[in-house]
Amino acid sequence: MTWTDVHSTEARFARALLDPARPVPWDLADPAGHADALRLAVHRNTVSAALTGALEARFPTVRRLVGDAFFRAVARTFAAIDRPRSPLLHEYGTGFPDFVADFRPADAVPYLADVARVDDAWMRAYVAADADPLSLDRLAALDPEALAGASLVPHPATSLVVSPHPAGSIWMAHRSDPVGPVADWRGEGVLVVRPDASVDVHVLPGRDVAFAAAVLTGRPLAEAAAAVTDPAFDFGRALVGLVSAGAFVAVTPALGDPA
Repeated sequence: MTWTDVHSTEARFARALLDPARPVPWDLADPAGHADALRLAVHRNTVSAALTGALEARFPTVRRLVGDAFFRAVARTFAAIDRPRSPLLHEYGTGFPDFVADFRPADAVPYLADVARVDDAWMRAYVAADADPLSLDRLAALDPEALAGASLVPHPATSLVVSPHPAGSIWMAHRSDPVGPVADWRGEGVLVVRPDASVDVHVLPGRDVAFAAAVLTGRPLAEAAAAVTDPAFDFGRALVGLVSAGAFVAVTPALGDPA
């Protein structure tokens, strides 16, 4: 058998493995020469179990919220249509929150997709590159006029989940044992960071969410602050809070300003 033959056999097997609608490859046969559907079914089940297990590891809070049976039903449905794009299994499932948002059986749990987004942000933070967070001293050393036009560079682990539901509070409640109560059912902005060795999840004050979202997309600080309409917003307090959380790594001066 040549290398081309081997490669072709592997390709046929992989396609059949990932698509239950495909027939058993002709070269997957039992000792009598018959297509061995049972052996292929075993391999297909192994793949499905591995992908479901990867989703369980990436979305543990979602699993606890809805229970094992429902979660596995959702995970198997997702795994049947979304295949890994990387050999690193911990990267599998980035599309799961959007899938959950459109999964009709989950309509009774409208906040489920956003809780999944917090789980996903936690995992992305956990495996993100290390970087030294921007210090308050570095920020304080900048001239106030230069600071207004500057933008901040997010830490590789930083992300923000903005939800019309209390997704962060629900997430935190289901990470404790026993599950804690959620007292306030207003929308939340959830900041996920990993400035050091551990991942931190913060529910931001509502007045600061729009500012955080703007700054994390690279808008200059003064421009981001001007876009906030909440009268309770305090620029200095919000900025210090985000930097203290370890959300950034550097300051980029405005064009024409000294570094």
